[in-house]
Amino acid sequence: MVTLGKRLWVEGVGTAWLVFVGCGSTVLDTSVILQGYGGLEVSLAFGLAFVTASYAFGGVSGAHFNPAVTVGFTVAQRFPVRDLLPYIAAQIVGAVAAAALLVFVASGRPGFELGASEFAANGFGAHSPADYQLHSALVIEFVLSFAFVMVWLLLVDRKNIAPIAPLIVGACLMLVYLVSIPVTNGSVNPARSTAQALFVGNWALDQLWVFWAAPLSGGIAAGALFSFLNGNSDSPAATLADGQGDAA
Repeated sequence: MVTLGKRLWVEGVGTAWLVFVGCGSTVLDTSVILQGYGGLEVSLAFGLAFVTASYAFGGVSGAHFNPAVTVGFTVAQRFPVRDLLPYIAAQIVGAVAAAALLVFVASGRPGFELGASEFAANGFGAHSPADYQLHSALVIEFVLSFAFVMVWLLLVDRKNIAPIAPLIVGACLMLVYLVSIPVTNGSVNPARSTAQALFVGNWALDQLWVFWAAPLSGGIAAGALFSFLNGNSDSPAATLADGQGDAA
């Protein structure tokens, strides 16, 4: 059994990779910033970042890289409650480290200004890419978080497709971002939203509650539904950290 310390380190590194590649695909790409396109490219970056990190680290930590996923698996009794808060803390630290690195790299571009359009912060209303209001942001983040976590959970007992599970979940994440980017700039991950908001500050911090409340609610709903549909036949201690083949 891999120690908790190693699993936390891997969760932090994996989350950092996801945030650095996903957010970096828009923060560092001036064609996206200046011309206002790139939803497909950014979505693909998030999906591929997840796939690579999942194949690299899934057998160690379970490749959550997202507090909503960890909460959903805990509610579904596929992850131990005792590790919930440490995992979330590691994910946030990793995301913040990645955001700090992005700020450092982006500051090398002449005229760089730390703002929503240049730092992939999540928002609604005036800070939504297409001016979507609060209710739209709440619904899209809840629904897509629910779907993303449910896809993970539905793969738990499918040992026959374990080798391609990261590809399936990565494809799902790409679709999630493809839909959510025009509405909220794409969150479905409280750690990712927190990291960007800490550097943007002001309105991003004021609106951050949405990108915790909606994704976590979606993860909880997915975990509760999965637990209801599958009963309690599996051990509550089952976790993705036992290996992708055991829980993905």
